[in-house]
Amino acid sequence: MRGWGTGSRGWRGRGLMSEVRSYRDLLVWQRAMDLALAVYSLSRSFPECERFALVSQLRRAAVSVPSNIAEGHARSSTRDFLRFLSIAAGSLAEIETQLLLSHRLDYVDAQRMNVTLKDADELGRMIRGLQASLSSRLADSP
Repeated sequence: MRGWGTGSRGWRGRGLMSEVRSYRDLLVWQRAMDLALAVYSLSRSFPECERFALVSQLRRAAVSVPSNIAEGHARSSTRDFLRFLSIAAGSLAEIETQLLLSHRLDYVDAQRMNVTLKDADELGRMIRGLQASLSSRLADSP
């Protein structure tokens, strides 16, 4: 994954800001949606007794990541966007923790967990990169 806008252009200054018209154009949001789908798929095999516990918590956290990216992008200020990206990063940490617990409980095999954790780690790097870019833009503004 490179950048977080559309293709090789986007928030990193490789293209014009006007190319990102919607949160749906953000690569970071697209990857967050992919992770949410992976979490839903992975949690389908959990035991029924976890339906209203770990499955619900894991899925809520997974939905929270792209939702907060979208909501932050829709806000009127860069500071608000940064705040929502911080919330998305927190939800991502929840997902990682709950995946590790799921593995310890033998609800998910190591291979599926590691693939999902790798995707989550990559998404986390993208979120942090976007945060850094937006923060530097704030610092450069009068």
